[in-house]
Amino acid sequence: MIFFCNMAKQEYFELGQINKPHGVKGGMHVHLDVDDPLLYEDLDAVFVQENGELVPYFIEDLQIRSNIQLMQLEGINDLDAAKAMVGAKLFLPVEVLPDLGENQFYFHEIIGFQVVDAKEGNLGLVKEVISLGAQEVISMTYQHKEVLIPLSDAIVSRVDKTQKIVHTDLPDGLLAVYLEDAH
Repeated sequence: MIFFCNMAKQEYFELGQINKPHGVKGGMHVHLDVDDPLLYEDLDAVFVQENGELVPYFIEDLQIRSNIQLMQLEGINDLDAAKAMVGAKLFLPVEVLPDLGENQFYFHEIIGFQVVDAKEGNLGLVKEVISLGAQEVISMTYQHKEVLIPLSDAIVSRVDKTQKIVHTDLPDGLLAVYLEDAH
């Protein structure tokens, strides 16, 4: 049985997405955008984003290998049904995430945290974390401009989950790049 889920999207994290069909019986190549896909090999169900809603599907088969991830969802039984799902994002409830160490965090956790720089002080609130392929960045507004801060150990010195603060040590000139008026 498939039903629509109205829970807030903040209660979920993006697991990955459906890339392309696999075979003619509804199988799909998926990309699990996580550090260790093998942690998810025993999943029973996943939420698929369809028309802005999260729709739960039971997983009939999930194969995770070093270079390929294949998924078969209940009710998706032919090539056309699989093609219709290409590009759809996959989500799981945040409560299934493993606990992390003291200075480790999931990207969704720091949304709304205050960014405090060692030299500049309070900068603003984390709006989102954006993946630019090779680099993830924090997006925030500083002096009415969007600023992107690379998520690297050299720049983000620590994250205080209790106080909801992202501590940074920004390179000289990083903020100035965003504050210059484009002519």
